[in-house]
Amino acid sequence: MTKLKLGPITDDTPVKLTVELPAGLHRDLVLYGELLGRSGGQGPIAPQKLVVPMLERFLASDRGFAKVRRSVGAGRRLGD
Repeated sequence: MTKLKLGPITDDTPVKLTVELPAGLHRDLVLYGELLGRSGGQGPIAPQKLVVPMLERFLASDRGFAKVRRSVGAGRRLGD
C-alpha cells in the first residue's frame, strides 16, 4: 500500500466551511480519501474531513510561517 502523508483522521466536532474547489482538486481529494480509508481499514473518507488535517500538516511544515508565528507569539504584530 502507498504511504500517505496523513495518518488516521480523528472524529472531531465539525465546523461548517463553504469553499469552491476546482473539479480536478475535488477528484483528487475523493481519491485520496478512498486510499486513506482503505489503508486504515475503513470506508472512504469524505473530502471535507481531509481539509483540516491537510491544512494543519501544511501549516506545521511551513518554516516561514512557523518563524512568523513564533515572532507574533512573542508579542510582535504582523507588518511590524
